[in-house]
Amino acid sequence: MTISIAQPCVPAASQFLSATAEALRQEVDAQIGPRRRGAIYQNSDGAFEVLSVVTDPAEARALLRRDSAQWALIVRDVLRAGGEPFAVGSVWSTTDHLVREAPDRARSWGTAA
Repeated sequence: MTISIAQPCVPAASQFLSATAEALRQEVDAQIGPRRRGAIYQNSDGAFEVLSVVTDPAEARALLRRDSAQWALIVRDVLRAGGEPFAVGSVWSTTDHLVREAPDRARSWGTAA
């Protein structure tokens, strides 16, 4: 007599990786908030125009000099004449205010825009 035990259906590793990648993308999206290229936002530190959104973790880590960085923004302070662009990695919070939406709200996640 042969006894067979039903094996649970285990999703393939690629399904786990794709679900993990999607969860990370959503988390990064939430942290960046509405800050897209061309947007202007304001907080207690000033008002900033977003020049670029960097979602390549290696590039973000180099820009921010932080091993855990997953993304970075290149911004310019619009309240300072001759303000030089610089990188920031602060998450969007309730103290941030969108002054001007990006001209094109289309997403280009995964590339420097």
